[in-house]
Amino acid sequence: MAGHGGLRRRSATLGVVFAVTIVLLALAGGLAPSLLPGTLVGRDAQSVAAAAIFASSYLALAVGRVPGLAIDRAGVALVGACLMVASGALPLEDAYKAVDLDTLTLLLGMMIVVANLRLSGFFAQASAWVMRRAHYPLALLAAVTTVAGVFSAFLVNDAICLVLAPPVLQLTLSLRRNPVPYLLAVAMASNIGSTATITGNPQNMMIGSFSQIPYAQFTASLAPVALVGLVLAFVLIALFHRGEFASRAILAAEIREPRTNRVLMLRALIATVVLVALFFTGQSPAKAAIVIGGLLLLTRRVRSERVYAEIDWSLLLMFAGLFIIVAGAEHALLSDGTITAAAGLHLDRVPVLSAVTAVLSNLVSNVPAVLVLKAFIDPLSDQHTAWLTVAMSSTLAGNFTVLGSIANLIVVQRAAVTGVEIGFWDYFKVGGPLTLLTLLIGTLWLWL
Repeated sequence: MAGHGGLRRRSATLGVVFAVTIVLLALAGGLAPSLLPGTLVGRDAQSVAAAAIFASSYLALAVGRVPGLAIDRAGVALVGACLMVASGALPLEDAYKAVDLDTLTLLLGMMIVVANLRLSGFFAQASAWVMRRAHYPLALLAAVTTVAGVFSAFLVNDAICLVLAPPVLQLTLSLRRNPVPYLLAVAMASNIGSTATITGNPQNMMIGSFSQIPYAQFTASLAPVALVGLVLAFVLIALFHRGEFASRAILAAEIREPRTNRVLMLRALIATVVLVALFFTGQSPAKAAIVIGGLLLLTRRVRSERVYAEIDWSLLLMFAGLFIIVAGAEHALLSDGTITAAAGLHLDRVPVLSAVTAVLSNLVSNVPAVLVLKAFIDPLSDQHTAWLTVAMSSTLAGNFTVLGSIANLIVVQRAAVTGVEIGFWDYFKVGGPLTLLTLLIGTLWLWL
């Protein structure tokens, strides 16, 4: 115990020293050009500071914390953005311009719509309806996979995991079944289903804004990959948990009628249908989402504060910070020579870009990976296919390990609260093969 305590203290000390060093480098970068004009130090200080801020921010984002400091990913992104401005790597005016408001607006609008659906009791009602009709373990797995995949295609995968994991967990425990395969289905199907559309996950929202690919065209290109992926997820989970699904036992559990607000549910459902229709008719996703989301706040049924409490404000903050961090690194470090050198990687080839995206997404997470790749995709001749490849690969790569996406962590954390443990190997033995197979299928689909 003492050894572990000493290790934690050393780790915390190193974390604090590391953070202080980066701050001092940033301040030196901002002061050097005026204090040492015309010198090598004066010229290169900002570039060195920008590189240090970029690398340290991405490292902290990948790890999820800074030892010794009570700071989360959103805080890391905000501090990194502030240091980019302080170091002079990015003027404040350019920092404002770097934030992609279309992405933040779309994400906020979708969060408001999902909040209304959840508060009305829609997700609980839908889950109960499905579970009453799934009389066998294999049927229940198919139902969970389908519901998680379809809902995630349109309503953001992280939110779907938040609302589906608890009822699935409660039902399987009440039936005295092993909850792990069903929870894996929630996480993996949510990731795969979100591949299908621009509104399926945060990185696709960014890609939709960057690429300006129409919603219907994006869906037509990637929905087949998502559909095949959902079938594969069902098959692999059933194969790796044969003991759970070999039984033909009939499931019979008391499903309590969930509390619903029928008027609020009807409004939210109508709003969702109208919103999806607007997406497919070519309206700007950001404009459609924020207008529909704003109109949903006009109600006497639920206080606005309850809706605001459902919004992941820290995610919006993290996005804004990441935009500025990447813009600062591009401004200070990315030269024409660097981009030309990157051409040697042949990112214009779908298999290469798919592999690079998958690896980078598992190293630093999918949203930061997409932002890093943007500068290297802009010069490509076929940006349309390139962005679809990045969307496909960055999303499907999230199934590789339990740490691959926020959706996975949400499910694992929800399970842990009730004493159900989903270990690294529990996840990887299904997620590893599933990721490789779906990436292969997606790559071939976009390449051939």
